[in-house]
Amino acid sequence: MDIASLIGFLGAVGMIIGAMISGGGVGPFIDIPSLLIVFGGTFFSVMYTTPLPTFLGSFGAMAKAFMPPVKKQEDVITRMIELASIARKDGMMALEGQEVPDKFFEKGLQMLVDGADESKLTQQLNQEIKSMKMRHQTNQDVVKAWIDIGPAMGMIGTLIGLVLMLGNMADPKAIGPAMAVALLTTMYGAIIANIIFLPMLTKLEGYTTYETVYREMVVLGLKYISRGESPRNIQDQMLANLPPKLQEQLEAA
Repeated sequence: MDIASLIGFLGAVGMIIGAMISGGGVGPFIDIPSLLIVFGGTFFSVMYTTPLPTFLGSFGAMAKAFMPPVKKQEDVITRMIELASIARKDGMMALEGQEVPDKFFEKGLQMLVDGADESKLTQQLNQEIKSMKMRHQTNQDVVKAWIDIGPAMGMIGTLIGLVLMLGNMADPKAIGPAMAVALLTTMYGAIIANIIFLPMLTKLEGYTTYETVYREMVVLGLKYISRGESPRNIQDQMLANLPPKLQEQLEAA
């Protein structure tokens, strides 16, 4: 669980609800027609932008903003150094069956054991990184659609509310509900975009960057093992991807 995502989301929602309560309660801010226009309309419009399997799969990707896969870059360096020592001492075949942190690492290691040269290893693993980034981008495009369409639906709701209000100026009782639709749809659209999905998109893009760097480190380490480089040289090359403080900790260890 990503504590920052959870606390940030709940905190933002809590501040808004707190302001509503202090102003007289949540009730005046709940309007069924406005909810249908903004949340319902945005939901189906976003579905319209993408194939159904992609749309449904995007919700699982969104959950990763709160429960991301845990892959520590420092752990992959430590394990890569151990594998390099084994390979130099006992040969590539000794890497068969060695435990590694994830499937991507396992696939690259198996390619080394099977005798893949550096060019083939690098090409195939880089292609997998490219495919991963494309998958992530597809899901992030769905999140972007929520960000773009949500406020637009809010504006449509505002226009609907204004039309209803202007069409019933002779009936004072109709002006209030119509004005509520006009104002609340704009608010709901802003909440969808800026409280729910924009921070989520930023978080998911950050995780994609992290995962890309992690996998590139795996490719780099395996490439150097295939060359027969020393564990110390592999460590120095891979540490360049980490922050200075973390570099110092690993070097000290």
